[in-house]
Amino acid sequence: MSKSAQRSRLGTWSQRSLAATFLAGQVIVHLLQAKIHRRNTLDQLTAVGPESLPIILLTALSIGMVFTVEVAAEFLRFGVGSAVGGVLAIALGRELAPLLTAVVLAGRVGSAFAAEIGTMQVTEQIDALYMLKTDPINYLVLPRVIACCVMTPILTVLSFVVGMFGGMLLADSIYNISNTVFLDSARLLLSSRDIVCGMIKGLVFGWLIAVIGCSWGLTTTGGAKGVGQSTTTAVVTALLMIFISNFLLSWLMFSVLK
Repeated sequence: MSKSAQRSRLGTWSQRSLAATFLAGQVIVHLLQAKIHRRNTLDQLTAVGPESLPIILLTALSIGMVFTVEVAAEFLRFGVGSAVGGVLAIALGRELAPLLTAVVLAGRVGSAFAAEIGTMQVTEQIDALYMLKTDPINYLVLPRVIACCVMTPILTVLSFVVGMFGGMLLADSIYNISNTVFLDSARLLLSSRDIVCGMIKGLVFGWLIAVIGCSWGLTTTGGAKGVGQSTTTAVVTALLMIFISNFLLSWLMFSVLK
C-alpha cells in the first residue's frame, strides 16, 4: 500500500471518528428530549438481546470451562483448589463476561448496524427519510443505541451465570471440587460491586458498539464496496475502542476508586 493511500485511510478514519463523536452528542440530545421511536426500539431490543443470546451463552460456557481447566490443575498442585470458584467469579464478573459479550456483539450487531445503515446511505434511503421529514437519528440510530445499552449489561450478567455454571460443572466432574466448595469460594471473594462494575462496562461497550456501527454506516460512500469496507472498519474500530475503554474502566474501578 502506498503512503498516499495510507494517509487517505487515516484521514477517512479520523473524519469518521469525529462524525461518531458528533453523532454521540446528537443521540444524547434526542435522549434528553425523549424522542424515541418505540416500534423500532422494540425491534432492535429483540435483535440485540434474544437473537444474540445463544452465541453469547455458548461462548461464556466455553470460557468458564476453559478457565477452570487452566486454573484448577495449578491451584490443586499448591493445595488451594478451593479458591478456583472465587477466582473464576472475579475474572468473569470484572473482565471476561463484559469483554467477551462486547466482542461477540461487536462482530454480530455492530457489523449489522454498519451494513444496514450503510446500504440505506448508498441507496439514498437516508435522503428519502429527510424528504419525509423523518429524523434518521430518531428513526434509525437512537433505537439501536438504546437496545445495545439496555441489552449488553443484561447479556453480561447472563454470560457470568453461564460461565460460572460451566466452571462449576467441570470442577466437580474432573477435579473433584464440590459445588458447595466452589460456590462458597465465589461467595467469599466476589462482591456485588464486581457485578455492578461489570454491568457498567457492558453499558459503555454497548454505547460504543452502537454509535460506531451507526456512524460508520451513515458515512458510507462508494456503493457495495463501500458498504463492505464500512462494515469491516466499524467492527475493527469498535473492538479497538472496547479494549481501550476496558483498560481505562478497570484501572478506574479497581485501582483509583477501589
